[in-house]
Amino acid sequence: MALVLDVSDPQDDRQLHPQVGALCYRITAKGRVKVLLVTSRRTGRWIIPKGWPMDGKTAAEAATIEAWEEAGVRGQALDGRIGRFSYVKTRENATALACRVDVFPLRVRGLATQFPERGERRRAWMSLRRAAKQVAEPELAALLSSFAPPGP
Repeated sequence: MALVLDVSDPQDDRQLHPQVGALCYRITAKGRVKVLLVTSRRTGRWIIPKGWPMDGKTAAEAATIEAWEEAGVRGQALDGRIGRFSYVKTRENATALACRVDVFPLRVRGLATQFPERGERRRAWMSLRRAAKQVAEPELAALLSSFAPPGP
């Protein structure tokens, strides 16, 4: 049974806008776990691919689509949520939104060179420790620090 890290406050769920995210990972030849982070479009901070739920798609399917659009990831997110984190989404000419992201593991089978947001973001493979230090959201950092890939 996978450990689900949930550090969000259930009292705040009513005010949080739901999103889905993919924790994209690979296992190196030496057995080390690397995760793929992308930069946000507006601020350039390091994040995981994430976005809004999609009508007719499960949360894991929507996370898979976001990983493709934002990072060119080939793979499929698993259905089991491994954690969640919250953050404030700043928007140009609009009110900021408090969001809660449900995170799904996605083992990367490959990366495309051509993908929808390739000119808008950078992507980088990082160790779990480095990734946890790079992200701004403490809850996401905790999730990265405790991540253990699901079995085969």
